[in-house]
Amino acid sequence: MKKNRINFVATIIIALIFSQFLPWWSVMIAAFLTALFFSLKRAAVFFVPFLAITIYWIVYAYILSSNNDFILAKKIAVLLPLKGNPYFLVLLTGIIGGLAAGIAAIFGKQCRLIFSK
Repeated sequence: MKKNRINFVATIIIALIFSQFLPWWSVMIAAFLTALFFSLKRAAVFFVPFLAITIYWIVYAYILSSNNDFILAKKIAVLLPLKGNPYFLVLLTGIIGGLAAGIAAIFGKQCRLIFSK
């Protein structure tokens, strides 16, 4: 349980640092590195980074969108089948980021297993 918390916090901190100067895929590097250095078991390998990045991206997207009254988010939500709801777009953004991070974390765990042999 302690490793889960450490991985969760480390993933968010590394993603926050990397996202200052790298593109959106920096969250995948953060999840990969935390899975490489903090070994998790079973489904936690996917779900801990998934939840960390999902929460991080939802909060970040909400802060960015609320600064301009969700003008751009409303227009994009109209283009997607979200019925113009910008909050669904923020949620969808978080889930997509979480999926990318979870898959990268699984890859990090597999690399850890290969390098440890």
